[in-house]
Amino acid sequence: MAKAKRDIVDGPIELKGHPLGELEKMFVDAGERKYRAQQVYDGIYIQRLDSVQEMALLPQALREKLGTEYRTQSVKLQTVQESADGTKKFLFELWDGRAVESVLIPSEMVPDGEHPRRLTLCVSTQVGCNLGCVFCATASLKLARNLTSGEIVDQFLQAQKFSTKPITNIVFMGMGEPMNNYDEVMRATQIFTDQRTKMVAPRRVTISTAGVVPGIIRMADEGQIIKLAVSLHATVQDVRAELMPIAKKHQLPELIEALEYYYRKTRKSVTYEYILFNGINDSLADVKRLGKLARRMPTRVNLIPFHEIDFALPEGFDMSLKPSTPEQFQWFADSLRAEDVQVNVRSSAGLDIDAACGQLAFSQEGAGQ
Repeated sequence: MAKAKRDIVDGPIELKGHPLGELEKMFVDAGERKYRAQQVYDGIYIQRLDSVQEMALLPQALREKLGTEYRTQSVKLQTVQESADGTKKFLFELWDGRAVESVLIPSEMVPDGEHPRRLTLCVSTQVGCNLGCVFCATASLKLARNLTSGEIVDQFLQAQKFSTKPITNIVFMGMGEPMNNYDEVMRATQIFTDQRTKMVAPRRVTISTAGVVPGIIRMADEGQIIKLAVSLHATVQDVRAELMPIAKKHQLPELIEALEYYYRKTRKSVTYEYILFNGINDSLADVKRLGKLARRMPTRVNLIPFHEIDFALPEGFDMSLKPSTPEQFQWFADSLRAEDVQVNVRSSAGLDIDAACGQLAFSQEGAGQ
């Protein structure tokens, strides 16, 4: 069968990562019956099979052909670490020997005390990252390459095997900047939100960006129905640029203008993510500015504790970052609510296994790097 799409990396094309229409075209172009593509699609995403040899509806000749010319597994599990709070961190090896991490996070329990209300998978979209955010350990890896849609989807398929409960939410908030791998992320999203696959509902998928304005505009123009979250972390341009170098390219006024455009086009609210740093962005003036920004359109603010990343060997300004004290954190949240802002406080899930927000940075030694 001929290759139907560009590969981000050289090598055998993947069977995973193709939305149904794309897979059907690939099969028809190769002289196969269209319905065979649907059988393969259902085998991968409904029956959750890793091998075409397990797809009993396919003729043996087709199974052998697919098994020879295509790779049916996009990521291979290397290790699983489990936190005391139930969070699981997965290290996945890619076909070229590189690796990424994903995190499976249970929320608070329902009244029976045994089952989480939500089970969220934080997926990666790139091997490393080139944005250089000073509070994020992934930045220490630099950027190796984008992930394919198959590698993104397969993180979900493999992680689900480690839970008896279905994954309910997906956040593109792992390693990498999703907007800088936009096409592959949205191709994966088509599969995640396809009603046939019964993975997750569109309203339970969130893409988180550090502020890549062209991606925000594109989401608005395309009418993407998944949610949008933005790593804000500061309400002053100079401070934000020091924390997040991308703010030098897409400055705060441009970012806010793009978000207001997004809201006008989609009528969907936006989530601001805001990590609190001691003495940097946790003052009363910060509360007032953040409240004013949040009231410009329907938003919510996720307040996130800063998780120190000493294991990534930070230098210079990075080393000076400290979390706001618990008392200051609570005061900031209460003060922001008093500004008529919807506030969620994010927990430090997986902190004991370096799986909390900003901590994804596997050891390059032994990870194919």
